[in-house]
Parts: sequence; C-alpha cells; structure tokens
Amino acid sequence: MLTAGHVIRWTADTFLAAATVGSLYLLIAGVLLIRYRTSGSRQLARAVPVTILVPLCGREPGLLLRLRALCDQDYAAPVQIICGVRSPDDPAIEIVRSIAVERTDRRIDLCIDPLVHGRNLKISNLINMAPRARHDTLVLIDSDIEVGPDYLSKVVAALQQPGVGAVTCLYHGLAAGGIWARLAAMGINTHFLPNVMVALATGLGRPCFGSTIAISRDTWRRIGGFRAFADHLWDDYAIGEAVRGLGYKVVVPDFALGHVCSDVSARQLFAGQLRYARTIKSIDPAGHAGGIITHPFPLALLGFLCGGGGQAVALMVAALICRYILCWQVERRFNTMATDYWLVPLRDLLSFVVYVASFFGATVKWRGHRYRVIDRTLVTDSH
Repeated sequence: MLTAGHVIRWTADTFLAAATVGSLYLLIAGVLLIRYRTSGSRQLARAVPVTILVPLCGREPGLLLRLRALCDQDYAAPVQIICGVRSPDDPAIEIVRSIAVERTDRRIDLCIDPLVHGRNLKISNLINMAPRARHDTLVLIDSDIEVGPDYLSKVVAALQQPGVGAVTCLYHGLAAGGIWARLAAMGINTHFLPNVMVALATGLGRPCFGSTIAISRDTWRRIGGFRAFADHLWDDYAIGEAVRGLGYKVVVPDFALGHVCSDVSARQLFAGQLRYARTIKSIDPAGHAGGIITHPFPLALLGFLCGGGGQAVALMVAALICRYILCWQVERRFNTMATDYWLVPLRDLLSFVVYVASFFGATVKWRGHRYRVIDRTLVTDSH
C-alpha cells in the first residue's frame, strides 16, 4: 500500500538523483569550458569602415569609460560611433557630448528621437539611429558592455570569414556596486556562461547576444532591418535566427566581453533575472524545463528536507564543490573578476527560485513597463 512515507521517500530519491546528474553536468561543463575553441580567425583580413550603434538609456555606472574604450580601438579604418537616446532629458546625452568634445579624432554622432516604432524601446532607438549610419559594416553593442582595444579588429575579422552572416560575443559579469550587483555578475559567470558553453560545445545552442551583433548592411536589409524585431523581447536572438534563415552562420569568437551589472536592490535583481528566464522559456520551453539539472545544490537541499539524510548532505557538499570548481575554471578561461565564493550557495538558491518562478506566469518588467511574453514577442500588460 502506498503511504505518505513512501511518497516522501520517492520524492527525496528523485531530488537526489537529479542533484547527482546536475553535479556531473557541472563537471562536464568545466571540461568543455577549458576545451572550448572556435574556428574564428584572430587576424584582420581587411580593415573596413565600421559604424558602431550604441542605444542608451540613462546615466549608467561607468558609461563614460565604456564609450572611451569604443573610441580607443586599435583599428586601421574609419569608425563612426552613433549613440541614441529617446528623451532630450536623458542624462546620457551629457556624457556623449563630453566624449565628442574630448575625442575629436573620432566621428561621434548623437541621435535624440522619441519616436516609438514598437514595444521594444531599444529596437525603436536603433530604428531611429540607423539612417545616420555611414558605413556598410554595422556593429551593435549594448551600453553596459566593456571592451578591450582589439575588440573591433577581432569582431570584424570573424565577420569576414566565408559563410558568416553575423558575429556575436560571449560575456562575463562585472559588478559595479554592492551585493545585488555582485550576485547579478555571479549569475552570469557561474550559471549563464557555463550553460552557454555547454550549448555551444554540444551544438544544442544557437545564440546571438546583445553584447555584440556585427552584421553587414546588405544582410541587415535582407532580414528586414530593425523594424522586423520591433516587438521582440529577445531581439538579439531573433536577429540571429533571421541571419541563419538566410543560410549564414552566426559566429561566436573565443573571447568574452565584460557585462557591467549595476543592480541596486533585490527587487531590481529578481525582476531582471525573471525577465531573462521567462524569455528563455518562451524561446525553448523543452530546453528550459530540462535546465532543472543545472541546479544541483538546491535539488540536494530539497532532498534533505524530504528526509534524504546523510546522502543528501553529501550531495549538497559535492554540488557546491562542483560549482566552486566551475567558478574557478571560468575565472581562468576568461580572466573574470574573482568570485565571492561565500555567496555561491545564495546565488545557487536565487537562481533556482527564479527558475521555478519562471513557470508561473509570462509577465516581465522592462524599463519601467510591464509586458507579457507571447510567442517570443511583447504584448503590453494591462494589469
């Protein structure tokens, strides 16, 4: 006869089995991380003029330094930088103008245009900026991305390889603030980046990130320009899929950029993480559901709470050790910031809470607006 005790024991065993598989997944991720290489060229075949498009919204921490880094590229051909804002009162305008005065050797254009073309305000910004682009090689980059002096050379070199329609870049987290920013950066380094590496190594992933999208003007026109993505939440992924739809490859070079995290509260952190998780769920529901194995520590903890005893405790320790090893390997592979190892258990629990919450609803908050994600697109939420 099936009793409550049997159900609880079966539940505990299920959690422990999943935690065991998850710990093995972390070890495999570490091996793939070390061995990961791409076929992208590291030499610039031909320096061509480039237009860099940087959509802005507000005075983000470190924005001045990041714009300077774009101006200081070690690149032989002309570079135009277009910064776009929607409001004439946006505090980012002052920063852009100061850079333009400081760096008269670079062409820096400022686009101020409140016209809205769809629910994705970032894409609306890019639509307004696009007519100012002077060159046929376009590089889109998010305003919170930190680059090195050889960034443009590497990206353009990869774009010039045969069969390549677009180039995107991996990124690791950089904290610009207190504990919430550190937890956000840690989530990128200890969860997002390893998971992407596994997806790339196994061929299960088809990523395209807002950290960088380099594309020719001809390919950009053939996918419908920015207007084709005006209602997409995950616009960068949609752009990548459109490029692949033309028969081209989207290349990911074997270096990572810095993603600056500036979360100042638990609410801001949770909202951003939930938006990301629900977007992934809308893109790949089956893969997102299978992602439960990427949370071995919380699973082992649940097994312990269900009466798993010493076996559950051992698995909790093993899961944390595997996560620590993976963190260390990410630091070595991409020269990232040192991990706050004492925060790893908290970060793992937070990631699991966000993962579970992602299945209960489709509402996301973005730039002060509430939307529902339906079939990968944004629909204004009336509640």
